[in-house]
Amino acid sequence: MRYATVTLTWKTGSIHPLDELFASIDDVSMESIRYLSPIRDGEYIELLTFRGDPDRVRDRLADSSHALEYGVSGDEGGQRGVAYVTCRNVGLVADLLSILQDHDIVLDWPIRYRDEVAHGVRGFELTVIGTGDAIQQAAAILPEEITLEVQRIGEYDLTPRPHDAGLTERQQEVFDVATRLGYYEIPRETTQAEVAAALDIATGTVGEHLRHIEAKFARAHAHNGSSR
Repeated sequence: MRYATVTLTWKTGSIHPLDELFASIDDVSMESIRYLSPIRDGEYIELLTFRGDPDRVRDRLADSSHALEYGVSGDEGGQRGVAYVTCRNVGLVADLLSILQDHDIVLDWPIRYRDEVAHGVRGFELTVIGTGDAIQQAAAILPEEITLEVQRIGEYDLTPRPHDAGLTERQQEVFDVATRLGYYEIPRETTQAEVAAALDIATGTVGEHLRHIEAKFARAHAHNGSSR
């Protein structure tokens, strides 16, 4: 059994109507799709998280013909929130889910949006689980609008992954860059200074992030071990 963590990107438009709706709200953007499933007559139920003012999201959903039913809640600071939406369609995301289902591939929720992929390019990161052949076959028939980049691939096990450990968005970004540059290889293929240069932040800041990341992974691993 294999897993693959990949980034899917698109250069124009939106592959998800709710993404387009959120992008039209000032200072609001989708953060992740926590769950999405068809329910009846071509309708879908979706649970997503976002960054920004929950009141603005609530107002825009109320005016949208795309959202049939919805509920929105936010944190005390009004900077992040979660939305539960019943909608008519989910664009190309439905095609992606169909491809996974047809190849007996499991999606490891959530799907995380990645605004920092490149200037003018939107994308999200997801992890899938299945046989190596099934994952390769699914990747070969993605819609032409989608570009795939493999971030990590290997044998699936119960080792905690970033979202299991509760990393913040910034910690997730630092972890991804450090992993890609080989910081966790043996022997190490990069330094904290090189990771910092890639992120355009101070070396000390990278070191602090990595200490917090490693502590969270240790706690998550200890928790998983004690529950087995």
